[in-house]
Amino acid sequence: MFTGLIEEVGTVVGVSNSRKSRKLTVSSSELVKELKVGDSIAVSGVCLTAIRVSDTSFEADLTQETWNRTSFSRIKPGALLNLELPARANARLGGHIVQGHVDGTGKFLGLEPIPGAEDYWLRIAIPQALEKYVIEKGSLSVEGISLTVAKIEGSKVTIAVIPHTAKMTNLTSLKPADLVNLEVDVIAKYVEKMITPRPQRSLTIEKLVRQGF
Repeated sequence: MFTGLIEEVGTVVGVSNSRKSRKLTVSSSELVKELKVGDSIAVSGVCLTAIRVSDTSFEADLTQETWNRTSFSRIKPGALLNLELPARANARLGGHIVQGHVDGTGKFLGLEPIPGAEDYWLRIAIPQALEKYVIEKGSLSVEGISLTVAKIEGSKVTIAVIPHTAKMTNLTSLKPADLVNLEVDVIAKYVEKMITPRPQRSLTIEKLVRQGF
């Protein structure tokens, strides 16, 4: 589990894409000091497993599901990625519960300075399927960053970003139309499942016979 509080911004060293496997190599100067082979690490919101670790980088496998569902299919060497190690059990939960299980990708629309302030407006377009999980003042993970929604109008989401977040993440490196990884609040998905009526199963004649009717 993660909190969405970014600890370091890494750089893509390479992305290997073959028919049988895909691997991502990311440079890191700080988190690799704590990272071991087999450890989990959130990479721009995607929970990955380190399969190789050196003094300056780590490598992770990318499954077909990860490739299809996340923004990794568009990244190239030199791209900046947000990094976070799993939350410790005795640590404060400073952001919100982030699993690293990306629900889909949105489209980066812009990061604009707010007139008369030092903050920024982050604007993204989200898939229609995720709109029902995103609410005003609710939590949303964007590229692994725990953020609070300021406004939502249809598929367009606006988020206020403080200077520290802009400086310590990859947001300022993004360009319009870039894909960004999104993870909605997991609690909303569980609530939806619990309140959604389940369709009644019809009993076939064969089942009725087996039950003694």
